[in-house]
Amino acid sequence: MGKIIEEPSIRLKSSINRQDYESIQNLEAQCTQNDAITLKLELDYKLSDGENSMSENGISDINEFLYFDGGKLIGYMGICCFGGISQPLEITGMVHPLYRRQGIFSKLCELVMVECRRRNAGCILALCDKKSDSGQKFLQKAGAVYQYSEFEMYLNDEIYEAMEKQEPSGITFRKAINADALEIARQNTIYFGDAAVEDGDAVNRDILLPEEEEKRGMTMYIAEKDDRIIGKVNIQMSESGTGGIYGLGVLPEERKKGFGRAVLTHAVEKLKDAKAAKIMLQVAAENAAALSLYKSCGFQETSVMDYFELK
Repeated sequence: MGKIIEEPSIRLKSSINRQDYESIQNLEAQCTQNDAITLKLELDYKLSDGENSMSENGISDINEFLYFDGGKLIGYMGICCFGGISQPLEITGMVHPLYRRQGIFSKLCELVMVECRRRNAGCILALCDKKSDSGQKFLQKAGAVYQYSEFEMYLNDEIYEAMEKQEPSGITFRKAINADALEIARQNTIYFGDAAVEDGDAVNRDILLPEEEEKRGMTMYIAEKDDRIIGKVNIQMSESGTGGIYGLGVLPEERKKGFGRAVLTHAVEKLKDAKAAKIMLQVAAENAAALSLYKSCGFQETSVMDYFELK
């Protein structure tokens, strides 16, 4: 039997602090254990992002929507945006198992959609674990349209250590700097279909700056061979000790030469050097080539996240 809300209150914030982080993480643990699902909340990125949440007109963007019963957090929904104002807004939410069916999730979603429309978001994506029956039903009722799915994969250390790691010779890796921002944006357009960017005034506000991302915990590497760029990869360590691999790609003209395996291995070794307890990555379900590569290097599927567009 559920609990009746006695002292409801909602807090809207541009960013999370340490106390918020711990409260949301605690709520996440209760929801994922109860429902046997995965949530993609990006809390480490949000915590490191601090107060950097200002829109073009100087108005603070609201990214955090917290629902309390007294001093207890019982519902949460957050907005994430990676890569600039032209990129989709991603939203994820949850409600404490004992407080469901009281309209909490609907209220949070209503507030989130008002904020997304205020920003004139070109695309709003709602994330939902494929195994979440309640989440899938809510999105269906809301008229959300399925777009694609991502596998979350974790490294099996035994398989990885046993595999042959001989790499093509002559590959070097260097940490990306802000001068590489346009090149990284160009590659993201090729690999992930991100909006194309051009040099000019819009660049500073619409692409990721590697040195700024490193301050938030995300380190970007450029892969080169014989003084030409062949690809890139990003790595990040969470506070829980999990290492993440993101944005990995090899340029089309450099594929089928073993470079993808070399880039992946470099990222894994960097995270192992950083003492990552676990190493994970995400890959689009339809990306058969990448999926095959990751599996061959010891990564195993643990969950599937569905992405739906909300109008």
